[in-house]
Amino acid sequence: MARPLNREKSKTRSLVLHSATKLFLENGYSNTRIKDIANDSKVGYNEIFRLYGDKDTLLSQLIDLVIEHQFNFSEEYLKDKTSSKLLLYAFESVLQLYIAESSEHIREMYAVSYSLHHTSHKIYDYITEKLENVFKEYLPDYETKDFYELEIASAGIVRGFIINPCNIYFTMDRKVSRFLKTMLKIYEVPKEVIEETIAFINQFDFKTLAKEVINSLFEYIVNRT
Repeated sequence: MARPLNREKSKTRSLVLHSATKLFLENGYSNTRIKDIANDSKVGYNEIFRLYGDKDTLLSQLIDLVIEHQFNFSEEYLKDKTSSKLLLYAFESVLQLYIAESSEHIREMYAVSYSLHHTSHKIYDYITEKLENVFKEYLPDYETKDFYELEIASAGIVRGFIINPCNIYFTMDRKVSRFLKTMLKIYEVPKEVIEETIAFINQFDFKTLAKEVINSLFEYIVNRT
C-alpha cells in the first residue's frame, strides 16, 4: 500500500515544483504567491503547505535541483574534454553566472537563495564537499571545517557577482575573468594555473549552454521528483 501513496506524493511534488519553476521564471520569486502555485498546479493550497511549509522552503528544494542539474550538465558536457576537477569547477561556476545573467527572475532566485538562512546554509553544506575535493591539492593542510569557512566567504563573492548585472563597462567577459581570478586566489591556485583555467573557459559558448540548462530544467525536475 505504501508504494502507490509514495508515487502519488511524488507526483504531487513534481506538479508543485514544475508550477513553481514556471511562475518564478515568468513572474519572479517575490511576485509569486503560494496561491498562484496552487492554482497553476491544481494542487490544494493546504497540501502545498503540508509538503513544504512555506515559499522559502519550496525555493530551497527547487534550488537544490537547479544546482544539481547545473552540475550534472557540466559533468556530462565536459566528460570527453577534460578530467580536471578544477576546470570542471570553473565551468560549473561560470555556467551559473550565465544562467543568472540570462533572466532577472533567475537572478532573483539565486540572490534570494544566497540570502535566506535556510537556503544559504544548504548551499554551504552542499558546496563545501566539492571545494575540498577540488582545492585540497592547493591547501593540503586544510580540513573540512576550513573549507566550510572558505565557502561562506566565497558564497558572498558568488552572490555579489550574480546580483550585479553586466553593463557597457562591466561586460560578461570581464565579469567571468574577475570572478575566476578572485575565487581561485582564495583557494591559493597558482597564477599560471588561473590563467590556463580562464583560457580553457573562454573557448565555450556559455550563453547557448545556459539556455540548454534552463530549457531542460522542467524535464529534469519531473524526472527527479
